[in-house]
Amino acid sequence: MEGLPTSSALSRRAVLAAGAALALAGCGPRLVGARTVRYANWGSPGDDSDAMRLVRGLYEDFELSTGVDLRVENIPGSQEYLRKVLLSYVAKSEPDVITLDASSAAIFIENGVLQDLMPFVNGANGVLLEEFFPNVVEIAKRGDALYALPVDFNPVLVYYNRAMFAAAGVPEPRDGWTFEDFRATARALTKGEQYGFEFANWMPGWIMWLWNHGGDVLSPDGRRAQGYLDAEPCVEAVQFLHDLVERDKVAPRLSQAASMGVDLFANARSAMKVSGHWELVGLASAPKVNLDEVGVVSFPTRLENPITVAYEAGLAMGRHARNLEDAWEFIRFFTSEATQMEYQRTGIAICARQAVAEKMATTEVKQAFVRAARTARVPWGARVPKYDQVERIGQDMMDRVMQHGTKPAEALRSAAQQIDEVFRDA
Repeated sequence: MEGLPTSSALSRRAVLAAGAALALAGCGPRLVGARTVRYANWGSPGDDSDAMRLVRGLYEDFELSTGVDLRVENIPGSQEYLRKVLLSYVAKSEPDVITLDASSAAIFIENGVLQDLMPFVNGANGVLLEEFFPNVVEIAKRGDALYALPVDFNPVLVYYNRAMFAAAGVPEPRDGWTFEDFRATARALTKGEQYGFEFANWMPGWIMWLWNHGGDVLSPDGRRAQGYLDAEPCVEAVQFLHDLVERDKVAPRLSQAASMGVDLFANARSAMKVSGHWELVGLASAPKVNLDEVGVVSFPTRLENPITVAYEAGLAMGRHARNLEDAWEFIRFFTSEATQMEYQRTGIAICARQAVAEKMATTEVKQAFVRAARTARVPWGARVPKYDQVERIGQDMMDRVMQHGTKPAEALRSAAQQIDEVFRDA
C-alpha cells in the first residue's frame, strides 16, 4: 500500500482497505513443522514503519501462541490483488484467509470465492457479533451468511482547520449545516493564496455530496443508473461542486491543485477537505497544521440526517481453504478485543468492535468519527460486483464537468447510459 496521505484514486482505494489492509509486511521466523495458514492482503514488502513493526509483532504473537506458521502473501495494487486472488480461486489454490475491503467485497462474494463464516462464528470458539457495529457487519452479509468478519472501517467527513477559521473570524461548522452554509463558509475563508475548500475527483469521496442532496448513483437494487445518477438531485449536487470551483472560486481547479504538488490542507492552503479517519495519520506530521487544530463535521445536507459511508476492511476465508480451523483461529485472534486494542494504535481507522472504538476515541475528532460510524452507509462496492467500472465512469464524468466544461446534466446522462451498458453486458 502506498504511503499516507496520497492523492491518486488507486492508492486511496488501498487506503480504504484500512485496518486489515495495513497488516502487510510479513511475519516472524518460520516455525519448523508448524501448521500453516496462508494470508493474502494488500501491500508491498519493505515497509518498516512503526505501524508495520507493530503489526509484525502481533503476527508473531499469533504464531507463538498457536504454533501456526502464518505466511503473508503481499499483493500491491487493488486491481492486481483482485486478479491474483480470483485466478487462484479458479485454480482452487486461493489463500486460507483473504483481506476483504468494502469497495470490492461484492466481486469476491458474488463469485463464490469465500466461505460462510457463520458456522465458525456460532461454533465453540466463535465470537459475539453484537460486539461489532451492526451496520459494518452487514457489509459482508448475504441473508443468513456472513463472508467476512470486520476489522475496522472509515467513515468520510469534512475536515476543517480551526486555526484558519478563527483567524478569519468564521464560526466553526456544526452537524446539520446546509449547502448554502457550506458555500458561505468557504467564501469567507478564501483569500489570496488560501482556499476555503479543496476538491478532489475521487468518487469514493464525492459520492456523499450526491447522497446528501437526496440523490444516488444506482437504483436501490443496484441494477440501474438511468433515472438515478442522471436525476435532478445528482445534477444539482454536481452543479454545486462545479460552482464552488468555477463560480465562487473557493477551491482550486483540478489542474491547479495538481500543479501545486502539495496537500493543500496539510500545508494550511485550504481550510476544508473531505477525507476519512486515515487522514489523521498524515496530519500528525503535517508541516503547517497542528493536529489539535483540526476538526471534523458531517457533510452539509438537505436530509433530516447527514449521510456518510463505511469503507470497511475485514477478514474472509477462501472457499477452498485447506486449514479451516487455523484460518478461523487467525481471524478470531486478529479481530479480538485484546489484539485490536494494540492494532488500533496505528490510528488508520475505527475499530469494528464498538467497545474498542469507544475506548480509542480519546479526542473530539475521534469521537465525531465514532458518532458518524453508527449510521454510516454500506458502500455500493460491497453490493455491486462491477462497481469498479461504475467508479471509473463516474470519475470520467466529473473530469468532463470540472475540466472540460460539460454541463452536469449532459455528463450525468451520458455516464448513466454507460453504466447501464456495463450492467447489460454482465
